[in-house]
Amino acid sequence: MSTTPSAQYRLTIRVKIADAQGMLGNLTAAIGEAGGMVGAIDLVEVDGGQSVRDIVVDASGREHWDRILAVIDALPGAQVIDTTDRTFLLHVGGKIEQHNKHPLKTRDDLSMTYTPGVARVCRAIADDADKAFQYTIKRNTVAVVSDGTAVLGLGDIGPRAAMPVMEGKCCLFKEFAGVDAFPICLQTTDTQEIVRAVELIAPAFGGINLEDISAPRCFDIEDQLKEQLDIPVFHDDQHGTAVVVMAALLNAVKLTNRRLEDLSVLIIGLGAAGIAVTKILLAAGVRDIIGADSRGVLHTQREDYLDCSMHELKRWFAQATNPHCRTGSPADVLDGEDLLIGLSGAQALPVEALSRMNRDGMVFAMANPNPEVPPEGAGRYVRIVATGRSDYPNQINNVLCFPGIFRGALDVRAPEITEEMKMAAARAIAEIVDESELREDYIIPSVFNRDVAPAVAAAVAEQARAAGTARAGAEVGFASSDTMTGAREV
Repeated sequence: MSTTPSAQYRLTIRVKIADAQGMLGNLTAAIGEAGGMVGAIDLVEVDGGQSVRDIVVDASGREHWDRILAVIDALPGAQVIDTTDRTFLLHVGGKIEQHNKHPLKTRDDLSMTYTPGVARVCRAIADDADKAFQYTIKRNTVAVVSDGTAVLGLGDIGPRAAMPVMEGKCCLFKEFAGVDAFPICLQTTDTQEIVRAVELIAPAFGGINLEDISAPRCFDIEDQLKEQLDIPVFHDDQHGTAVVVMAALLNAVKLTNRRLEDLSVLIIGLGAAGIAVTKILLAAGVRDIIGADSRGVLHTQREDYLDCSMHELKRWFAQATNPHCRTGSPADVLDGEDLLIGLSGAQALPVEALSRMNRDGMVFAMANPNPEVPPEGAGRYVRIVATGRSDYPNQINNVLCFPGIFRGALDVRAPEITEEMKMAAARAIAEIVDESELREDYIIPSVFNRDVAPAVAAAVAEQARAAGTARAGAEVGFASSDTMTGAREV
């Protein structure tokens, strides 16, 4: 667990203190000495020589909370009355809600929004199903679908426990791209049941974002849905990660004066993200790739490959990479590598092993919450370090990708998200960082850079037009997602 105070462990502490000179300063100093980071301080009441204050404190974890509270209680003249976990408070009642776009205040409002006026709109859609994109939420709506079997950092926790993550994903869709997204958590892990459930709800949505479904089922589910549906289906754990990794790499090779074609790459972790990252690297021209899973380096002479017990996607990986059949652990094959991509777990290899990488090495250690190698230590051996965490530079985060990708696809009503659209998205993300700004700790834009999603959307939409898959008259866009111009009465 991180020892750095973080907003995820933000606590509001209600404290009664003696209303004496210097007492508040002593209290905040004690919290600081205990490692807490003091934020807002609000006066609640003053009564009889005592005051009650709410103090917002960031800590590094629950145990840290206990230490901070003990320090406060040990301070003469101070008493903890209550505490509030700000993260849990934010989740009370869920994080999303539905709002009506038009007022319902008069009989006329009701007659147009519902009966009897709605019947004419229903008949128009019954006569031409395509009009659902014009006259319903389908045109700007994505289903975030999960079975809760591979939730980041938590694993198989089930559909109910996965809901806060899926709600969070929906918040990001709305905040960064104006897309209305809804969490759909399914009480099944059966591949065919998930496929069928999504097929059945698809008429209400303009796109499907698959999320936190364990491998290898996630591959089959996505493939079947892409085959069956005429709306975009995107497994973000795979493709979102791949796009943002590629964006970071496009800038990293500029900074280190390399060519993609000349890179030697080691990938640790060959689940959904590892396979997708490999595919986008190969498509971009990277030729020399080695991968490792929990059993070590993958190659065509490994026992599980020879006895055919290896999953078909890993068999593909073994055939497409590591032509010299290098063997061993990840640390054993780091010699001469330019780039290490970590998509596995904490402490996947000793940080000292990075010293055997090529000069100006690059490490993308993306395991959360603890990367494959400690970023502070990695910086002693390589030139560029990126992680999946927000408290280090160069955060490789999928939020740079999926809102804009779906925005662009919805805007032109593309029936799918192609490999070319993903590469266009990666280039758009990379180009947000101007070459004059490029440096070791800034190869990827901030997740809060508001230029990213529009740039990605525009690139994706343009690629769909170039490929001939854009559908005329379907554009919504950032500026007009809540209105429809040129609508004709049916």
